[in-house]
Amino acid sequence: MSSSELQVVYQDDALLVLDKPAGLLSVPGRGDDKQDCLSARVQWQFADALIVHRLDMATSGLMIMARGIANQRMLSNAFASREVVKRYIAVVDGLISCQGEDWNEINLPIAVDWPNRPLRIIDTTRGKPSLTRWRKSELETPRLAIDVQKQANTTRLELEPLTGRSHQLRVHLKALGHPILGDALYARPEVQSKSDRLLLHAVGLTLYHPVTGEPIAFQSAPPF
Repeated sequence: MSSSELQVVYQDDALLVLDKPAGLLSVPGRGDDKQDCLSARVQWQFADALIVHRLDMATSGLMIMARGIANQRMLSNAFASREVVKRYIAVVDGLISCQGEDWNEINLPIAVDWPNRPLRIIDTTRGKPSLTRWRKSELETPRLAIDVQKQANTTRLELEPLTGRSHQLRVHLKALGHPILGDALYARPEVQSKSDRLLLHAVGLTLYHPVTGEPIAFQSAPPF
């Protein structure tokens, strides 16, 4: 494996910023067939790299790894205390009408769907508080991974999760009535079939550098 096989957006002695492709696990799973993952590929090149947060296997985009335990602790605390601003782009089923550039909110608690793990559900009794901000994206869609006919009834959204629940964006958008195209877990078959991949990409990360304390920001253009 060569370093060119990793999409390294940024590196220094404290952290790495990677651009994860869709279809690659963030960390190893159970079984010999699930050992290839972003963290393993990164650690082959950077032995001190440690996981701070994760993206779903089907999601592409920006991921941070810390270099060394001290930096992992500081970055993990920054994510836990919501000091890291995360932005995503998604293409969802259906037309959403909203005026202006104001953010809207989805504030619905999420719980594990125990009979159907690893799925999550909205559960007002035992779910954990989960908050997502969303608005229509102004980005153009020159490389949308669906044909013109299938684009006709879709909306491109900018998303900002303020909590970090597993599958949060996917579950919240399903609850909104606008599941993400290509979502094999939460979308109806006809919405799944509109794209050969989940149209969800982590486009932005803004945080304070764990050593210098300076604000840093990273962007990744969506591949769709």
